[in-house]
Amino acid sequence: MKVVILDSPAEVARYGADIFQQQLQRKPASVFGLATGSTPVQLYRELIARNRAGNISFRDVRSFNLDEYMDLPPTHPQSYRYFMDSEFFDHIDIDPANTRVPPGDAADPITACAEYEQAIAGAGGIDIQLLGIGRNGHIGFNEPTSCLTSRTRVKTLTRETIADNARFFAEGEHQPHLSVTMGIGTIMEARLVVLLATGASKAAAVKAMVEGPVSAWCPASMLQMHPAAVVIADEDAASHLSDPAFFKHIEAENQAMLARLGRG
Repeated sequence: MKVVILDSPAEVARYGADIFQQQLQRKPASVFGLATGSTPVQLYRELIARNRAGNISFRDVRSFNLDEYMDLPPTHPQSYRYFMDSEFFDHIDIDPANTRVPPGDAADPITACAEYEQAIAGAGGIDIQLLGIGRNGHIGFNEPTSCLTSRTRVKTLTRETIADNARFFAEGEHQPHLSVTMGIGTIMEARLVVLLATGASKAAAVKAMVEGPVSAWCPASMLQMHPAAVVIADEDAASHLSDPAFFKHIEAENQAMLARLGRG
C-alpha cells in the first residue's frame, strides 16, 4: 500500500487527477470504477477542467460505479446515478451509454447484482477503482463485518452510516436502509485502487486501514493485500498515523527516483 500525505484536499484532488490523466494517456479506452460522496467531488471538478481544456478525453471510457441506494429511482436527487450525472458525467465527453451504476431499483436485485459482475468482466475488468472511506472503515457500502471476498450484492447499512447520510434527506422523506454495492472481492480485482481521504473525521479509519490488522471490522484494511493500492490523504486524515513523516519521506524518495528516470 502506497500512502501519500498532502497538505490540503485540493492537493489530494490534483494528485488523484494526475493518476487518471496518466491512465487515459496510456489507454484512452480505460475502464474506471467510480465513487460518490463529498470526498471525490474536487477530483471530479479537476478532471472536468482538464477535459474542457482538451488535456484528456473520456470518449472511449467505460465506467462502473461502486454502489447505489436500494429503492431510489435514478431521477431521485439522492440517488447515486443522479449524483454522478450532475457532478461529473454531464460535464465531460463520456458516452452516457458507457456509464453504469448498480441497479438499486431493479425488480430482481439479486439477479441484477450478478449481471453487474458479468458486465465488469465483459468490459475486461476495472483499470482504476476510485474509493473514499467511511468513518467506520467502509468502502463502497461494504460495512464492518462484510466478507473480505464478497461480490456485488445487496447490503444492509449500519445505523452509523444511516445517521451520517440522514442530512441529505428531508425530514419525513424515505431514507433507504439497504444498498447495492460492489463487493470487496470485486474491488480487489481492479488493477489499481486509488483511495482518497480528507478531513479529521476520517483519521481513525485511515489509521485502522493502514496500520491495523486486516479485518472485516475495517473493510478498507483489505487494501493492505492489494498489489497496487494508493491512499492519498490530507494532513488531517493522516493525523492519527504513527509516523506520517515516514510516509512523506517515502513519497519524496519515490518522486526523486521517477525524476531520475524521466517519469516525474
